[in-house]
Amino acid sequence: MRSVLGAILAGGRATRFGSDKALALLDGTTLIDRVAGRLRPQVDALIVVGRTHVDPPGVPDRPAPDLGPLGGIAGALHHAAAHGYDHVLSVPCDAPALPGDLRAILDAAGDAAFLDALPVVGWWPVSAATVIDRLLSDDGSRAVRAFADAIGAVGCRTGQPIANVNTPDDLAQLGRSPNAPVPR
Repeated sequence: MRSVLGAILAGGRATRFGSDKALALLDGTTLIDRVAGRLRPQVDALIVVGRTHVDPPGVPDRPAPDLGPLGGIAGALHHAAAHGYDHVLSVPCDAPALPGDLRAILDAAGDAAFLDALPVVGWWPVSAATVIDRLLSDDGSRAVRAFADAIGAVGCRTGQPIANVNTPDDLAQLGRSPNAPVPR
């Protein structure tokens, strides 16, 4: 049985949103708390990457802040390696309606997988930490898909699209129908 660390990526600037979207409220609950509630039953432990946080505990992006989601995934992979986990299941702080079988979907796809429609949702082996370090030290692409390609990760789909909140309008629309995807 794989030991899995759940990682909520929350270090972004939220420029399109205009304020800290991790703390934005949806029906009285912050987005980050909603994501934690959906992810916690699917993993062995949970962290928040890219910000100070108490529960779940926060860890820094690696090697520095402002490297986008790849810096958050790198921080999670290194934290997982230091604490004896085999895999990291990464999700963004702005996807509050994650499926309850997300871990099973990604695990069934292989040793490394991600969601085609939202690649920051990923299933990453801890052994990939050296690859992500190399990508972050080069002047190349810092896209999650570049990392996924470099480690041979498989793109997969869920039964329905996952809502991703980028603007206040996205949040308002999600509030009207919490399980519906926000159109892009």
